[in-house]
Amino acid sequence: MLRTWTLAIALGSITILPAFAVAPEKLTATERQQLLAARELVWRAWFANDQVTFKLLVPEETITIEAGKEAWGTRADALQEAEEFARSGAHLVRLEFSRTEIQRYGEVAILYSLYTVETAKNGKHETTSGRATEMFVHRNGRWLNSGWHTDVGK
Repeated sequence: MLRTWTLAIALGSITILPAFAVAPEKLTATERQQLLAARELVWRAWFANDQVTFKLLVPEETITIEAGKEAWGTRADALQEAEEFARSGAHLVRLEFSRTEIQRYGEVAILYSLYTVETAKNGKHETTSGRATEMFVHRNGRWLNSGWHTDVGK
């Protein structure tokens, strides 16, 4: 991708900033489709305890902030939680993103979404809805989910 630079002049000093620090870029239809597909794969891989796919799409440096948890998490924490979810006998019934807005700055995209997740365990269904902010980086030809912050409720 061609990098462009912007010159910023403030109080007698000159600073050169990458253009992505100034304004978001548009995703092409194909890029948007690839990004949303990667996001969907990450969520489904977690619920299916598909550790291989999850590791391909979630890099080591990932930081997570999740509703109800005081401590921030890591990729290792997310992998362990996926394993525990699967071991509990629960499974994903429905995953929906009713609204998603995307901002792209160079090789970084930020997704703001409303989500609904329905799971089942021992015949009992549970539905959770909330908001998610997810960071993706475009690296080696694919979108990687390098961090997220989720909450529940309205």
